[in-house]
Amino acid sequence: MTLLLDTTFPRTLVQLVERFGAHPVTRIEAWLFEDAPMRRAAEQALAAAGVQAVLRSAYKPLVHFFLEEFEGDGATSIEVRTPAGQGQRFRLEAYPLAGLLGEGVALRFTEGELPGEHLVTAGARQWRVFAPNDATASPCGWLRVWDGDALVHDAALPTEFEAACAAALDAVRGHAWPDTLPLFDTLEIAIATTGIERRLPFGEETIDTFEALHEDCYYGALEFFKARAGLDDADRTLQPGHIVPLISRSEDDTRVTVRLAAHRRVDPPVDTALVLDSADRSLAPVEVEAAMARLPGERFGVTSFQSRPVAGLHVRGTLPGLVVTAGQHANESSGVVGALRAAPLLNALPGAHYALVALENPDGAALHHRLQQADPTHMAHAARYTALGDDLEARTKPPFGEKAPRLEAIARTGARLHLSLHGYPAHEWTRPRAGYVPRGSELWTVPKGFFLILRQHRGHDGLRFLDALTKELQSGSAELAAFNALQQRMWHAHVGELPFAPINGIPCMVITDERSTVPFTLISEFPDETVRGAAFRLAHTTQMRTVLAAARLYWDGLLD
Repeated sequence: MTLLLDTTFPRTLVQLVERFGAHPVTRIEAWLFEDAPMRRAAEQALAAAGVQAVLRSAYKPLVHFFLEEFEGDGATSIEVRTPAGQGQRFRLEAYPLAGLLGEGVALRFTEGELPGEHLVTAGARQWRVFAPNDATASPCGWLRVWDGDALVHDAALPTEFEAACAAALDAVRGHAWPDTLPLFDTLEIAIATTGIERRLPFGEETIDTFEALHEDCYYGALEFFKARAGLDDADRTLQPGHIVPLISRSEDDTRVTVRLAAHRRVDPPVDTALVLDSADRSLAPVEVEAAMARLPGERFGVTSFQSRPVAGLHVRGTLPGLVVTAGQHANESSGVVGALRAAPLLNALPGAHYALVALENPDGAALHHRLQQADPTHMAHAARYTALGDDLEARTKPPFGEKAPRLEAIARTGARLHLSLHGYPAHEWTRPRAGYVPRGSELWTVPKGFFLILRQHRGHDGLRFLDALTKELQSGSAELAAFNALQQRMWHAHVGELPFAPINGIPCMVITDERSTVPFTLISEFPDETVRGAAFRLAHTTQMRTVLAAARLYWDGLLD
């Protein structure tokens, strides 16, 4: 184990109470990365010292204003004029306000002229809502102090939230890294801190600074290693090793530890009572391995970087070959269950010919399972890529490692269609210490329902196939149709027009892409990261229905 950093930062809220409790002023306002109960308790402590205090959230301040201070109940129309500049970013930061207000309230966003402030209008009333941001357009702490009627201080307030993330990434940037890849087995960034964790009464939405720290630390470190290697942020080939943020809750000072370590191999026991049709959570790699072993077919596969099986099976038949894969991005887990559920139903079709790799990235799935034990509502993007730190699909030359079973599946079947089952965040995805909106992933910031991406080689046309597929998927599930309608309404309210047009109610992106190994690659995208229970069952049922419908239409000859 190599220690890169072990340091602490005092809790800003405690410092404020101690500072102004000992040296009272007339009034203060502060914006902190603290949950409402903690802020209310601190306000009461300061009131006892004779200080009038209003402590607000620095994270998503407009949403917190509506949750904590808005007095326009009964309004049927609300206009929000966002701070001058970066209007779209502040519309996204306001998510999921349209859902919280409900369909009976017309919410309209326009870009305003006030720097750093929202202007909220409801009927005859108006409110100015301050949104503290630093020079990088990242939310930050702020403090205002009045002595009598005079405003004597109005400036940014450094907080432990900001300091912890900066210190962790500075430790990564400042280390003497070797010249050969991978740079490490596991880079652990452990932060124990206070923060906000609040489930909202709309969909899967949460306000969670712990999750946000995970995202900022993971992507911040990965971006550093890419830049160091001379690669741009969009690169998916770099293999630095496993970057693992471990964010935990603490009511004390914030502790930040950064270290290099060997990965921990902990495989949970197989749940023998698990019924895939009713599964309400993601599967651990050992559970997928057991489910694959129960299916008929010829076996093939490889061993992952951390020595887990990447299992494939080939069912031979007289129909054209088909390949089904899932779990490429291991925190997108509904496709794994959907593929396993679809396999027995495919087997019942006369002449079915396909190859299945139900979990392409078991090392990522193992990390996902571990992180989900601590924080089941977190997106856990550190588990997205392989243990080497790359996206297995981006491997274009040997050794192919975890990608090899996909390539063998295509070679065995001669497939013209590859069904690649994916997911994406089921609630808002933010990076508050990097400008709030995830860099390069702006289209994935908020959910837009279940959608499809069709990659096709030049000279091929899959529109007839997509029309039939979406018609069957949409008409066959009232639950899916209602789910998509609600999520698309929210997208329209906070973002605008969908980036690609719906076909029969399901958004579809069609791309001419010669890089794909087969003429047609159909990618399913269900917002499944973090969901459990009924929401997860809808996700993997939709994935299963997509496999079955796409296979049947393909075998009916609808792909040109």
